[in-house]
Amino acid sequence: MPSVDNFYSVFQLLKNYYKWRAECPEISADLHPRSILGLLRAGYLGVLRGRDPTGSKVLIYRIAHWDPKVFTVYDVFRVSLIASELIVQEVETQRNGIKTLFDLKGWQFSHAFQITPSVAKKIASVLTDSFPLKVRGIHLINEPIIFHTVFSMIKSFLTEKIKDRIHMHGTNYKQSLLQHFPDILPVEYGGAEVSMEDICQEWTNFTMKSENYLSSISHTVQ
Repeated sequence: MPSVDNFYSVFQLLKNYYKWRAECPEISADLHPRSILGLLRAGYLGVLRGRDPTGSKVLIYRIAHWDPKVFTVYDVFRVSLIASELIVQEVETQRNGIKTLFDLKGWQFSHAFQITPSVAKKIASVLTDSFPLKVRGIHLINEPIIFHTVFSMIKSFLTEKIKDRIHMHGTNYKQSLLQHFPDILPVEYGGAEVSMEDICQEWTNFTMKSENYLSSISHTVQ
């Protein structure tokens, strides 16, 4: 049976989450999948079929597939929020949380200019205590020098626990990534699974099929 402390912790997370959604309508008011369809079709996010050895769900974000002239940082944030709303329904994911892999190849100044201190604080809030889904690991690859200034700003809002779960793999990442994610990575990242194109398409299809559920939790009136 879950302890009283665990129950309180979950309750507090839910309370924090709904407070966060109320305070961030620019991100959370419209969770209809059509609001992020362009980014999904571009291949920005893929959710891996398998889980890592600890049972965590693994999400891969590819910055090169985010065109900052077309999509704002709030659009990008909404992609993560919608994905989280969908995978948090899985009992195993509730238990074991998620791990994220950010491929920063293609990061440009036009991306960096959208990450203001206010946005950085909102990102950090979700990573720490404002979503009822535990972030068990954050993995970065292909991180350019111009990314570090933005990342330092985000880190300043993070707890020490989350900071300890951040792994920077650089450009020579395949061997170290496989140590964390054996048997589940797509071919582009040194694994033997299907391509990222297939994985992104599968996730896009699943998201679109979830439109009724997402509409039911969206704040936007049809």
